[in-house]
Amino acid sequence: MSVLPQPPATRRVAVIGGARIPFARSDGPYATASNQEMLTAALDGLVERYGLGERGAVGEFVAGAVLKHSRDFNLARETVLGSRLDPRTPAYDIQQACGTGLQAVIAVANKIMLGQLESGIAGGADTASDAPLGLNDRLRRILLEARRARSAGARLKALSRVRPSHLVPDVPRNAEPRTHLSMGEHAAVTARAWGITREAQDELAAASHRKLAAAYERGFFQDMVVPFRGLARDQNLRPGSTVEKLAALEPVFGLDGPGPTMTAGNSTPLTDGAATVLLASEEWAEARGLRPLAYLTAYGTAAVDFVHGDVADGEDGLLMAPAYAVPRMLERAGLGIEDFDLIEIHEAFASQVLATLAAWEKRGLAPVDRDRLNVAGSSLATGHPFAATGARVVATLAALLAERDAPGRGLISVCAAGGQGITAILERA
Repeated sequence: MSVLPQPPATRRVAVIGGARIPFARSDGPYATASNQEMLTAALDGLVERYGLGERGAVGEFVAGAVLKHSRDFNLARETVLGSRLDPRTPAYDIQQACGTGLQAVIAVANKIMLGQLESGIAGGADTASDAPLGLNDRLRRILLEARRARSAGARLKALSRVRPSHLVPDVPRNAEPRTHLSMGEHAAVTARAWGITREAQDELAAASHRKLAAAYERGFFQDMVVPFRGLARDQNLRPGSTVEKLAALEPVFGLDGPGPTMTAGNSTPLTDGAATVLLASEEWAEARGLRPLAYLTAYGTAAVDFVHGDVADGEDGLLMAPAYAVPRMLERAGLGIEDFDLIEIHEAFASQVLATLAAWEKRGLAPVDRDRLNVAGSSLATGHPFAATGARVVATLAALLAERDAPGRGLISVCAAGGQGITAILERA
């Protein structure tokens, strides 16, 4: 009788630390910086901080970008080859919209947990400034027909159908292919369905700027943020933001319905940036004299039918998947919201954060103590380079838990395009 192999024993996954470049508003200081250039700068900052330059120091590098040029083929591997990391380090790309950075962390963590890696780096980069422009599809078809032509005459016949209108490029749009609504328009539907007020949104946005500014002032980001192209802190940060100032802004989303509440001030701006985070086994960290900031102990995902749900009543809005992912993960872990010292919710929009909090309560979770929410600011203040946000959040939360110098637990919730949600738990013993 054959004996089935026993599953391998799992190990704890340590978060050692992170490095990122300051996030910048699109068409600003990083307007000519590529995904690879930004990601390399963040990776080099991590390599320098933790002395990872020698051969074989890191087992694998996993990263991605949402807006990618054809030149971003093999982005993670090309970033390694242009960095101070050992060029023998394997690397691969991953992408799950705004959840890319956190999914990269999970990919590395799974291998460490199973003993396939001792250490790995996860990250992401995105540039809204240097977004790829697609060839007009009608022109593309003509050019392909010309390439397949077997004679010069056939080639010229195909090319003769090119018209001036065909030279207009296809510009990337922040819209869902299934609904043709932008993320902001979807969020506006959800905000209206959940009764999220303008004042509550502006209060959350002002608090995000205030908390991020305080974190910079006390030196929290000193070892985490690597200066790049003249920036030393996130460009979107407005330390003087107040509810009164935000109240003066005109709504920009939901204008086709009654009482629009979403403005540029309580929504994240288009952003450029990159972030990385170092994960390892406890043995690897101990051998290098590194003290883990926290441990990644659980994670999960969910998706919603936003195509019908959001348009109908907002219950399953585009950005509402964490309303399902978090309760499921907490049930598996035997935990409640009250068991967390810190909670990090990606702030795609203030309305989305508030709708998520309301949905958690509707599904039986305890109300979130606002003093524990995004205590060092989040995306409304930092900005949101799509694929970089997950790594930023993991590194920030791990550092916040370590700063407390006491046992603690932190929750991560990230919403993503396509109606998806990615969540995780960090713990410090």
